Amino acid sequence: MKSTLLAAALAVSATSVFASAEKYVLDPSHSQVVFSYDHLGFSTTYGMFSGFEGEIMFNQEDPAASSVTVSIPVLEMITGWKPREDHFMTEDFFGASEGDMITFTSTDIEVTGEDTANITGDLTMNGVTKSVVLDAKLNQAADHPMANKPWAGFDATTTLVRSEFDLGQFAPFVSDEVEVRISVEAQKAETPEG
Repeated sequence: MKSTLLAAALAVSATSVFASAEKYVLDPSHSQVVFSYDHLGFSTTYGMFSGFEGEIMFNQEDPAASSVTVSIPVLEMITGWKPREDHFMTEDFFGASEGDMITFTSTDIEVTGEDTANITGDLTMNGVTKSVVLDAKLNQAADHPMANKPWAGFDATTTLVRSEFDLGQFAPFVSDEVEVRISVEAQKAETPEG
């Protein structure tokens, strides 16, 4: 009996050890980064990025062995007011041109609960790279009811200090701290037959 239990335990351990991350690609139609900041104490102003690309190497059995990479075109920023978007693209802020990207590449994932983790990674924005931590939550990993494919959804939050990325114009009157809320969906990538 003991040997049977030991064999079963070893089999489970081996399965966990050999389980590998599976590639998921972001669904650009359901992936957003929303940012907000205090404007002179009078209002909270919002902006958003959507329609960007990214990849999650997702290991459900060992989430700490997962990884995330995302690329967001700077010029795709939406604020709801074109003159503000245009101003953000000037030398006052991004000095952005076609092809300029905001990128995030995870460097460590610390599991903090059954469906939560702190994702540390390198955020590159405006030519500056800083380590940031995303407080992330797995919303669901299941078959998508319409696409009939494996799907995963995540939310995450962080706070950035924009002056650290050489984007500090008008601080501290316009808040230097920017609250960031992220929500993404990703579908399991097609694997070549063979």
